[in-house]
Amino acid sequence: MSFIKEFREFAVKGNVVDMAVGIIIGAAFGKIVSSLVSDVVMPPIGVLIGGVDFSDLVIILKEATAESAAVSIAYGKFIQTVLDFTIVALAIFVMIKVINRLKREEKVAEPEPEPVPQLTQEEVLLTEIRDLLKSRP
Repeated sequence: MSFIKEFREFAVKGNVVDMAVGIIIGAAFGKIVSSLVSDVVMPPIGVLIGGVDFSDLVIILKEATAESAAVSIAYGKFIQTVLDFTIVALAIFVMIKVINRLKREEKVAEPEPEPVPQLTQEEVLLTEIRDLLKSRP
């Protein structure tokens, strides 16, 4: 099989296409969640703690001079990133719970197969005798 043919089969498989769609949607979802956190969730939290903007929270290790920029630890951006992650994880958790609930409901909706009747000992013995008689020449 040629390299190009193998690659084409790999690229058009359903799993690869599904994964690509998932990655694209995930990237878009990440932007939505980042906007939700930075534009909707964080401003009220900042107001509650005294009007602090988390992105401005820094610890200055070395002041800026004419020759160099200031050296600082931007822990506010870290807090923002942790909150982004927490909200994304919560959203994914809720989505998975909903999907699992829907799957359970689908399983319940399927009709159960009829139970196989249990053979009595006499029926089992008769079946074995029949099979032995069939196998004789």
